[in-house]
Amino acid sequence: MTPRPARGHEADGMGQDRRHDEEGVEASHAAVAPSSVDGPFLEVAYGYDGTLEGLLSAVFAAYARHEDPTDVAPNGVLQPRLGQMVVDIPTDFDAALRVQRGISRTCGPAAFDAVKTVSLSDDPHAGTVAYRFVRHAMAANKPPACGTCARHGSCGGVCTRSRRSVLADVAHPAVQPLLRLSRAVYNERHRMMQFLRFEHLEGGLWFARCNPQANVVPLLMDWFSGRFNTQPFVIHDEGHDLAGVYEGSDWYLVRTDRLDLPGPAADERAMKDAWKRFYRTIAVESRYNPELRRQFMPKRLWKNITELQEDLPGNELDMPTQGRSPS
Repeated sequence: MTPRPARGHEADGMGQDRRHDEEGVEASHAAVAPSSVDGPFLEVAYGYDGTLEGLLSAVFAAYARHEDPTDVAPNGVLQPRLGQMVVDIPTDFDAALRVQRGISRTCGPAAFDAVKTVSLSDDPHAGTVAYRFVRHAMAANKPPACGTCARHGSCGGVCTRSRRSVLADVAHPAVQPLLRLSRAVYNERHRMMQFLRFEHLEGGLWFARCNPQANVVPLLMDWFSGRFNTQPFVIHDEGHDLAGVYEGSDWYLVRTDRLDLPGPAADERAMKDAWKRFYRTIAVESRYNPELRRQFMPKRLWKNITELQEDLPGNELDMPTQGRSPS
């Protein structure tokens, strides 16, 4: 496995430079080529690599090129419209850092956290939703003219007079989609926190696999590393080809479609059987409700939930059945 930097750590560890608000997003137009929307093209769409840094680079490019793209999406899911020119925006970490600083300073850290969360969504419109929100938030919090301010000359170049919480405007067409996607990502994170099942491998390693509907592994690593303390573990997201690796002190992310893992520990089979028997034993026959169970425990997750694997075809255990599974 070849490690790549942990996006969760990069996003949280970026600096808090207190330069003027407008520098963060709108300055240095020369860093990106000027607009080239001409000829038969009436609209422009931006494609990026699907990462948070790529999305922030696309936001920077829109300001620098004086363009307002109708679509901002990862290259793999972008579907050009009729008469739309597609521009592939390369990831620029310096530009992404400046956009992060600009959003956090002008609109507040909560606004950037919402953008970061939405960037993890699998929704094909997530990039466009985040871009529209940033445009709205930056315009709504644009600092007033300094010449008429009583604090002019003593504020250090940081103006907070006009800052307001754009996230509170839940009915605004640029805010409501962002809140909806952010809530969906955190709901998926919550499901993984509940239904992630670890197995003990040789050498003391704990391993869990999952198939979430959002790229939530970066949001899970801090929570699980705090509970595993010094015990190493790996969480592999098979749908996004991403693994979170914790080595006992710090964690990082690895892009991979396969893992070479040691075999199960000697007691793993016995522990699985004991957990399944406990699950069946506490079942209340009169309250058996399979529809309610599928509502709270989506069936798409069952293949990775130890106590439910026997309920899938081909995974039956040669063990006596004691009641039904609890609702």
